[in-house]
Parts: sequence; C-alpha cells; structure tokens
Amino acid sequence: MCSLCGILGCDDHWSHAVARDGVYTRNTDRLARRAEAARRAKVANAVLAHLRLSFGDWQGRSYVLRSATGKTALFDALGHLWPEAEALSGRALDPLDPDWLDRIEAALDAERGG
Repeated sequence: MCSLCGILGCDDHWSHAVARDGVYTRNTDRLARRAEAARRAKVANAVLAHLRLSFGDWQGRSYVLRSATGKTALFDALGHLWPEAEALSGRALDPLDPDWLDRIEAALDAERGG
C-alpha cells in the first residue's frame, strides 16, 4: 500500500476531538492529543506484547502494527486494531478470555504506575 491512503484516511476516535464550541474534549491542544495517543499506544503495546506485535502511530494520523517477522499493517482508525492483530498473529483473539483480560488489567496498572 502506498502511504497516501494513510494520509487521506481519518480516525474517528472520540479522543481526537479538537476543542471547539459544542464539543467536549479533554484534549484542548495538539500536545494533549499527542500525549493521549502515546498513552493508548503504550497500553496497546503492553496488551499485544505476548503476540510479539508492536503498535504505534504513523505520521500522527494513522496507525501501524508490526509483527516480529516483519509483517506490517497500516490502518486509519483505532477500531481496526483488533482485526489487524488477528490477521498479523494468524489466530483468533477472544477479548473475553480471562487471561487476556488479566493482561489488559496488568498493562493498565503498569501504565498508571501501580
């Protein structure tokens, strides 16, 4: 895929909202939005680590998911992370699996510093 698709795509995640009349957001400036995106990436990487996948943003507009073997997926909305992780890992992931939920809780605790 060429990089143009990543630039033209849009992320509909509510936390990317820009402060303006009639819109509530905690992200009042560009730095706050970038900090929130970095926090989400940190948690996603902790959750995906056991699959040997790494997650990050691309150009501050899209997301990139990489496998340990060099496979890469570029997508424009955070909601696409789960199916892309399944595709790159080659296995179905159960979001209600107790072990998976424990990993997510541990990642969140680590992110909070607890």
